[in-house]
Amino acid sequence: MSDQLELFYAPQTRATGVRVLLEELGAPYKLNVLNLKLGENRRPDYLAINPVGKVPVLRHGEAIVTEQVAIYLYLADLFPGKGLAPALSDPLRGPYLRWFVYMASCFEPALIDRAMKREETPHVMSAYGSYDTVMETMRAQLATGPYVLGERITAVDVLWATGLRWGMAFGIVPEFEEFKVFTDRYFQRPAPQTVLQDDQRFAAEQQEAAEKAGVS
Repeated sequence: MSDQLELFYAPQTRATGVRVLLEELGAPYKLNVLNLKLGENRRPDYLAINPVGKVPVLRHGEAIVTEQVAIYLYLADLFPGKGLAPALSDPLRGPYLRWFVYMASCFEPALIDRAMKREETPHVMSAYGSYDTVMETMRAQLATGPYVLGERITAVDVLWATGLRWGMAFGIVPEFEEFKVFTDRYFQRPAPQTVLQDDQRFAAEQQEAAEKAGVS
């Protein structure tokens, strides 16, 4: 691969899962660590890359890819030999795309509304129906396990394992047995174990730097 992959990243954010996927793919990449506590994501040089000032961002040559789902899809397709993305001709391709989009369009909005204690929008007007519907839908899918698409592990498992684990840790995702079994199984793999250890180290270093700078 001629163009280097660069991940703009901050620990304990959505970028964590993207880095896990890079490790699963065995992809060579440059890691650009931003300290959000110090506002490094609001610097002009970074806003020129992503005007929203969020992570993750993937740079691959001249291509800039933002939004975590887009990055997952891009990376998994970039390394077809790793088998983490069903081919266009594979019957699993449609369900694979479905569960990526479901995370962005239903799961995350439902979690944000629940975390903010917002009153649910009437069902007929809601983009995701209801919080309970979203959770039960994913619960039913994982009940067929062991992975999101059944017996085959794909990049979508990295996304959902990371999202569910984060949500349960903060008490905004119910600790259904199906969720716990799925996340426990996935996080026993070497890639997430490596990244989580680094995440803890980066987070501690960034907290220390923020305290030295007088930032709470």
